Amino acid sequence: MSEAVEEPPESTASPVAPVLPVAFIGLGQIGAPMAKHLLAWPGGLVVSDLRAEATLPFAEAGATVATSLTILAASHPSVVSIMVLNDDQVRSVVTELLAAVQPGTVLAVHSTIRPETAVELSAVALEHGCHLVDAPVSGGFMGAHDGRLAVMIGGSDEAAEACRGPFERFAELIVHVGPAGHGTRAKLARNLLSFSAFAVAAESQRLAEAAGIDLLELARIVKHSDSLTGGPGSIMLRSATAPMAADDGLRPILEHTRTLGNKDLDLALELGTQLGVDLPFATLARERFGIGLGLDEPTGEPDA
Repeated sequence: MSEAVEEPPESTASPVAPVLPVAFIGLGQIGAPMAKHLLAWPGGLVVSDLRAEATLPFAEAGATVATSLTILAASHPSVVSIMVLNDDQVRSVVTELLAAVQPGTVLAVHSTIRPETAVELSAVALEHGCHLVDAPVSGGFMGAHDGRLAVMIGGSDEAAEACRGPFERFAELIVHVGPAGHGTRAKLARNLLSFSAFAVAAESQRLAEAAGIDLLELARIVKHSDSLTGGPGSIMLRSATAPMAADDGLRPILEHTRTLGNKDLDLALELGTQLGVDLPFATLARERFGIGLGLDEPTGEPDA
């Protein structure tokens, strides 16, 4: 008598969802190298740019070129990265996309725009069953080329998580900083530091030039030492800007920084006076250095 053969149990595993394409709109100086890191995305890459010549390298590398945003939407991308020039262009692109993409699509705006624009467009996207995140990037062309950008995401937890896979292709650091608009606010704060530092760098160069220092050699010194110390980011250690408590563990470190900084700023201002070089940024820095470190209370008067 033959033994009964047991039937294998039915699988209860959920079917694996197919990986959908991703799309990239705007193949400029930063957008193009970002998009190149998405060429190997398992679901495929769809690109679009007003300049046909910008899409040619992507077509040759196997990406699909969409000659209109309607055609791009028809590819059913899960995430659409948008890297265009300004608020008006972002509004135009998002409006056209929302009329054509499937519900659930995430539109990721990498352009630096007004925070209010991101908040407004995020609400409009939700009305269409989609998500919009503001996801500006930091790291410049080299960071985009090397796949080492920092991305600041403003949007829902669900939308931020949906973006993480594609973003990891071109970013080394991905930070979900809060709801819609917060990514842009973080980018503006970060760029305030960058562009203000450029102005201070020019002041530093004027002082060095007047003192007979080779400016290219000074640049080498600055780049090298900042690569070791971390530059301005090295003192951004606090979670709030209010004056520090007397027993704060960071206080001794920043008090040492204040002592050194005040001394060197005094010496730089003294040298500027001797050489007849106006140093307005150094003057303001000397007045507010301790306040900026959270060690001194604002008084409205320059530090003694």
